[in-house]
Amino acid sequence: MPEYLAPGVYVEEVSFRQKPIEGVSTSTTAFVGPTRDGPVYGEPPLLTSFQDFSDIYGGIDPLEYGGAQFVNFVAQAVRAYFEEGGKRLYVARAFQAADGSDGIARWSIDDESSLPGSPPDRVTIRARYPGAAGNRLVTLHFRVGPNILDRTATPPTLNGVERFEVVWVQTAAEAVTSPPGAGEMYWVDRYFDAQGRPGYRLRLDNPANAPAVSTITDLSSLSQVRIVSVSVEIVGRGRFRGRFDLPKTYEDLTFHPAPLAPGARRSLVEEFAAQPSRRSTALFVPIVLETPLVNGVQVAQALAGRSNSDNSGTVLQALGDVVTGQDVTDAQLSCVIELRGGDDGQRPDAGEYQGSEDPQGSGTKSGLLALEDLEDISIVAAPGSSFAGLNGYANQMRSITGFLLSHCERMRYRVAVLDSPDGALPGEVRDQRASLDSKYGALYYPWVQAFDPVSETQGVFPPSGFVSGIYARNDVERGVQKAPANEVVRLATGFELLLSKGQQELLNPLGVNCLRYFEGRGYRVWGARTITSDPEWKYVNLRRNFAYLGRSIEIGTQWAVFEPNAEELWANVRRSVEDFLYNEWKNARLMGVSPEEAFFVRCDRTTMTQSDIDNGRLICLIGVALLRPAEFVIFRIGQKTLDFKN
Repeated sequence: MPEYLAPGVYVEEVSFRQKPIEGVSTSTTAFVGPTRDGPVYGEPPLLTSFQDFSDIYGGIDPLEYGGAQFVNFVAQAVRAYFEEGGKRLYVARAFQAADGSDGIARWSIDDESSLPGSPPDRVTIRARYPGAAGNRLVTLHFRVGPNILDRTATPPTLNGVERFEVVWVQTAAEAVTSPPGAGEMYWVDRYFDAQGRPGYRLRLDNPANAPAVSTITDLSSLSQVRIVSVSVEIVGRGRFRGRFDLPKTYEDLTFHPAPLAPGARRSLVEEFAAQPSRRSTALFVPIVLETPLVNGVQVAQALAGRSNSDNSGTVLQALGDVVTGQDVTDAQLSCVIELRGGDDGQRPDAGEYQGSEDPQGSGTKSGLLALEDLEDISIVAAPGSSFAGLNGYANQMRSITGFLLSHCERMRYRVAVLDSPDGALPGEVRDQRASLDSKYGALYYPWVQAFDPVSETQGVFPPSGFVSGIYARNDVERGVQKAPANEVVRLATGFELLLSKGQQELLNPLGVNCLRYFEGRGYRVWGARTITSDPEWKYVNLRRNFAYLGRSIEIGTQWAVFEPNAEELWANVRRSVEDFLYNEWKNARLMGVSPEEAFFVRCDRTTMTQSDIDNGRLICLIGVALLRPAEFVIFRIGQKTLDFKN
């Protein structure tokens, strides 16, 4: 209650409006399964296009298990999802390492020409995440800038340089044509001279952080000081390099491990850090540079000591040639590093789909466990998990299906889109359906035939990617109250099996949603049932619409928590919910010719006992008349006589 302690006029803001409830999104989808690249643990990033998926998860090229290629079903499903109308997608990667390998591609060097008294310099460049997509080509383009030494100043100084920059130094006593030596690289430091004047000095430290091996404070003894930087280009080696797997370029990086001043160039070690400070770096920068070296000069020398691109010498020699004024090509200033040893492991089992906590102790999770922390997901699928489900992967398929359904039941507001096995006959799909019973799942059959950009032929893919996109498209265009059926599968050029009406009559009553071809109407989803034995939740749109209403009311009434539990609060809650449901009815999302027929809301002494109130419980009873699809449209036609009156 406000206090009025001094005489005066007080203006207070009050609200005479009800707190509105806004409908939540129902089209956000999550896929779980193997990909070529990308994080295994941690919160999956939100994807809004197939290019987003390619940038993080490595594109659409096939996976490889034990030397055999395996269709990248998750990537194909992502492509189908966005083409069918999906907008927002999460992907939780499932990865299972092969025996004796962590699946991470690497390249490392031992530079024996290290500084006097120091051990061999080790620099390792590796892929950030496991997968054969990590076998990339990394090209280092070195550059020597113009002379930044200002000899006209007193004392001489350096222009346009930051602390920790690596520079190439030439003394005035050296002949212009003298061959450069390894000791001509230094790093820049700030200091105060004996008179207290700020200035620059050039240092060269050993790896153990002992006193400097060499320090130049008298810049008048120098003729040239040039900044040395590097640009890094990372190119994938897949079939779609430059289309789905775009090259990544990082321009004008410096070498010193220590960060530079704000606004200065980023450090090579910082840009490719194993534990980056920015989430975007962890997602979009595909390689890691690891080194125990504490001196940027040593990092530069270790990398520049490699053979250049045209094999005419080392990059270090070419850098010296630039300083001495000789003509040097871009190839002489570049070296190519090939990361090797990355692999896709083995086909993940059900445990990888279920997920686990990071064994490294980071607290992050993988698989379906990682999706539990994301509240906006409404649709979940595991594309490709039913492949070979009639053969050696049958037990794993059943376990993955069980994990999907239990995940959705636990999260309450999600629906699992389930795939039938590839190559299954109607009788085999019936047997699969017989082992399932959940109001949180829908089963689709058969697989979809579509153009495969990998083989440039027609391929067959699990229906969940297409159907999930159709769910999202249907929600945006019509609303979640409309059954996601009688919708065209846009990418389809056929189905693995063209079902007849008689075959669907066998499957539809069991809750198997068929994909059918109709002459003149194309390829369509021709079923909208869940896999439940409970007739109250027979249809997919009932389950999803109820989840939409429940989730919207839950989020939109959070303001009521800890408010005084009395008649005023009950009335406010009633009016908020009634306004929301009235809007749903006005938009033809509920049955009934009047609001009284469409819904009711009770929140008063009839819904709560004194014990409930004493224990801090507010109970609101809501009833809604949901729309059911016209699954069977029946017209009755009969003959009539002239004198027949109806």
